[in-house]
Amino acid sequence: MARKKIGSLDINKNSSVEEVVKVYEKKLYDLQQMLEISQSLCSTLEYSTLIESILYTCMAQMLVLGAGIFVLEEIDTNAFSLANNYTGIDVDPDLSYTIPFSHPVIDIISQKNRVFTLKEVQNALPKETNLDFFTSLRPSLIVPLFQKNHINGILLLGERMNLDGSDYTEYDRKQILSIAPLISVAINNAAMLERSSIDMMTHLKLKYFFFNALTDKLDLSISQDMPLSVIMFDIDFFKKFNDTWGHACGDYVLVTVAKIMKSSIREGDMASRYGGEEFTIMLPNTAEDDAIAVAERIRKAIEEYDFFYENNHLKVTISGGVSIYDSETNPVTSARELVEQADKALYSSKENGRNRITYITPEAAKTVTVEKK
Repeated sequence: MARKKIGSLDINKNSSVEEVVKVYEKKLYDLQQMLEISQSLCSTLEYSTLIESILYTCMAQMLVLGAGIFVLEEIDTNAFSLANNYTGIDVDPDLSYTIPFSHPVIDIISQKNRVFTLKEVQNALPKETNLDFFTSLRPSLIVPLFQKNHINGILLLGERMNLDGSDYTEYDRKQILSIAPLISVAINNAAMLERSSIDMMTHLKLKYFFFNALTDKLDLSISQDMPLSVIMFDIDFFKKFNDTWGHACGDYVLVTVAKIMKSSIREGDMASRYGGEEFTIMLPNTAEDDAIAVAERIRKAIEEYDFFYENNHLKVTISGGVSIYDSETNPVTSARELVEQADKALYSSKENGRNRITYITPEAAKTVTVEKK
């Protein structure tokens, strides 16, 4: 059957005007979709939110029931990891979903302008090659994500929703190939921002990123009438660790305290290194009792932890202060004011014996003057 090429459209020469119009309408719709996807991905720089947006965008666009992305977890890593970057697919808790750069599958999928079915990948590799990280997920399509000439991620599409059981058409493959560069650039930009906003020692957020995030969450809390809590911590007598055992010991204490804090909060919460031995934690949609409970849990975990450094068991404690945004009892409008209240509560903990958590009322906070060291 004779066909005619019009731009990027492949049209049957015998097509009616109505059929040609439908082809153009489909192409226009897809271009509009692509523009919307591009705008959506470019406007999202918070890493976890971006990954979630990518997954649901791909699921909707490609009509699949699930999706996942293997990404580089750290800038100096030598492997791709799935971690929690998936939805709608079943993972095996006994498997490691990590793909080293040296794995032969990387060479296979490093062919540009191509997407792969699982069977195509399997056929291109020796039968004894371990592909459990793919086969256990049963992907319907494997899409390499390129940043310039290097793979910076691997997108997996899950089970298709098509009722006729048909395979991906050439048009389907071109569609996901058009989306893949947008995904890759968005991931790279978000990862760069993520890494530039993290304290390299503790791997917690930096102070100024924390303030920006807190400002956004406070605006959201005000608009939706939800509580928002801030905890400020300070390691008690931190100077003695540096003076007695050296700065390497002080670094060990900071890193360990940061790990305990991070493991004690929810995914949607945020911990930051505020400066020196001071830390802050933001707890969205968290009221007074729960915020105090979280702070007390962290304080107790650190007090009970065995800090073991160069054959020495170190006693480490922290003091904390809690402040709460509440539309009725504490209707503050700035992130800085909320942090300053937590700082005053922390100061009260220090003044009253340390190794304790203090919640201070907004009225009482007005009477406290913090004397910085």
